[in-house]
Amino acid sequence: MASPSTRAVRRAGDVEIIPGDPATGVLLLCDHATNAIPPELNALGLPPQQLERHIAYDIGAAEMTRAMAQALGAPAVLSNFSRLLIDPNRGRDDPTLVMRISDGAIVPGNARIDEAGIAERIARYYAPYDTAIEAAIGTALAAGHPPAIVSLHSFTPFWKGVPRPWHAGVLWDKEGRLAQALIAQLQAEGDLIVGDNEPYHGGLPGDTIDRHARRRGLLDALVEIRQDLIGQPHAARAWGMRLARLLPGALAAAREM
Repeated sequence: MASPSTRAVRRAGDVEIIPGDPATGVLLLCDHATNAIPPELNALGLPPQQLERHIAYDIGAAEMTRAMAQALGAPAVLSNFSRLLIDPNRGRDDPTLVMRISDGAIVPGNARIDEAGIAERIARYYAPYDTAIEAAIGTALAAGHPPAIVSLHSFTPFWKGVPRPWHAGVLWDKEGRLAQALIAQLQAEGDLIVGDNEPYHGGLPGDTIDRHARRRGLLDALVEIRQDLIGQPHAARAWGMRLARLLPGALAAAREM
């Protein structure tokens, strides 16, 4: 494991980049790491409590990603802007790229955004995040270590009043070797309810995994952890360490399939 002094986080504008060893064979991504919105956008007209909800970011995912990256010595790329500005886990032509209403909350700053406004947000936020991922993949490929792409997210304990029983979910589409191997690793822990393409399905054309992993034929998995399990920093770090312990075995199994 690299020491913190040799793995200093670099923030390039609205992207957080954690350096790591390409030989790990892993690149970690966190699409919805923060609820940050530039002051000049006045929180998109939302009250502070709305920015603390899942509509603004994936609660606990960033701390989990950083802990996992440190434990593995792997590189990671995290967004440094709220998904309410623009969602980097959507294709550019997806109607939910910029949300006008999210889980019942009207977003005033997005209500009248036009194509020019969306293009500006793509240029400022979405494109630099994409570019950072491309650069990290390019570095790994140049070093002879095609990276498995592992994207880390979190989900709400309830949806429309219905409790969600899963502690973790692993999403995949088409080639799902790494996802299935990771599901098996999580199930073998013995204390977890694990969703296979739950609480969401992994097939979303143009999403981060599709853009950066599937189109290159790289192994991939999207991991979702329930937010009440990682809402506190220590709990998020513990889950990061747990996933770091399980991922190498899942990678080895996936590469033998």
